[in-house]
Amino acid sequence: MTTTRRRPPQESATNRLSRLLTMVPWLLTHQGVEVSVAAAEFGVTDEQLVADLGLLFLCGTPGGMPDDLIEADWEDGRVFIGNAEHIARPLRLSVDEALSLMVGLRALASTPGIAEHEPVDRALTKLEDATGAIGTASARVQVSIDDGAAELTLADARRAVRERKRVHLRYLVPARDEVSERDVDPMRVVSLDAKWYLEGWCHLAEDVRLFRVDRIERLEVLGVDGTPPVQALPRDLGGAAYAAHESDLEVVVDTDRSGAWIVDYYPTESAVDLPGGGRRVTLRVADPAWVRRLAWRMGGHVTVVSPASLRDEVAAGATRALAAYAGDEGRPA
Repeated sequence: MTTTRRRPPQESATNRLSRLLTMVPWLLTHQGVEVSVAAAEFGVTDEQLVADLGLLFLCGTPGGMPDDLIEADWEDGRVFIGNAEHIARPLRLSVDEALSLMVGLRALASTPGIAEHEPVDRALTKLEDATGAIGTASARVQVSIDDGAAELTLADARRAVRERKRVHLRYLVPARDEVSERDVDPMRVVSLDAKWYLEGWCHLAEDVRLFRVDRIERLEVLGVDGTPPVQALPRDLGGAAYAAHESDLEVVVDTDRSGAWIVDYYPTESAVDLPGGGRRVTLRVADPAWVRRLAWRMGGHVTVVSPASLRDEVAAGATRALAAYAGDEGRPA
């Protein structure tokens, strides 16, 4: 009977680097330690430790000369490290880095929905103790992530998800500059790009939609079952608030050099370079209203190619604006 040995899972480069940075100072203070003892200290096999020591031969300060590289010797079963004193020095934060970290931790503690504050508080206490007067001064920095109304809305949204209750939303739609009323079967609450969103099955759109909590003017938890239909599947957000849906409208626009930046600002399907530095951009949109506004605002730097109906709407709107402008110029002051 033949057995197949499973290969151990591959270690990430980040984990290995973290171990090496910890290993070098420890070995410097434990010269002559046995390989097996050092391996046990870092939770790796003897073979892995030897492989790490072999990698250290290639590490050091810039230059790459023999005197710049770390020295490691383990031939007799005991480990000796040399020429690595610069790594043994403890890492220290600059004043700006420490202040930025403390303000960031305060922002995290102020974020609605963060229930566990103890680790954040412990980290802040350590930083303040280590930085002395600077840490005391940073305590006067107050961070406000959201207002009380949004926090209550977020709490109600979480409760609706937990209890499988339908909600009624009064929701601001910036793309159309209007407020809509709709019933939603909530699916989950997610945080993306420092904003909270409620994802659910929208009975108005008859599809899954993502609602930004700070744009919900009113959320009412209804006393009816809010279990989403079987076809309601969470979108693969991939860390972004907007995810194109197959039912979204495909729009193609041409840009000149001045308008080519939209590829870096908006989610796109594809972008092809055009002569003169422009681009032909394909994107999917749930509501084409913002594309019309973009084309008008860019004043010819962005031109809608398709669909033809949207291209005609943009042209008609531009014509009306020019006519109104000409009429205003002809009036007496």
